[in-house]
Amino acid sequence: MTDSLTLTLAIPADHPAFPGHFPARPILPGAALLDLVVLALEEALALEPGALQLVSGKFLAPIGPGSVLQLYATPGRAGGWRCTLSDAAGQTVAQCEVRFGVSA
Repeated sequence: MTDSLTLTLAIPADHPAFPGHFPARPILPGAALLDLVVLALEEALALEPGALQLVSGKFLAPIGPGSVLQLYATPGRAGGWRCTLSDAAGQTVAQCEVRFGVSA
């Protein structure tokens, strides 16, 4: 298994979740962020879609349109991954854990 991964996630300003999630101050919903994390990891690891499932997630700061995040993933328990997402200033904005084929 890979020791660790660092990926860049660019959150498009026109992401479909923004218009309905606080129109005056758009914030990416946590579920949308976690979906992006899982998809990015599956792609980076050359896994089939749906191979990874969310185990837990924690949101520490809002994420707005056009944000660029760094995803740091390290091997976790049971072959999964522990992930930390940081914004351009280096502030941790979210943390999560994913595993192979485990329902949330």
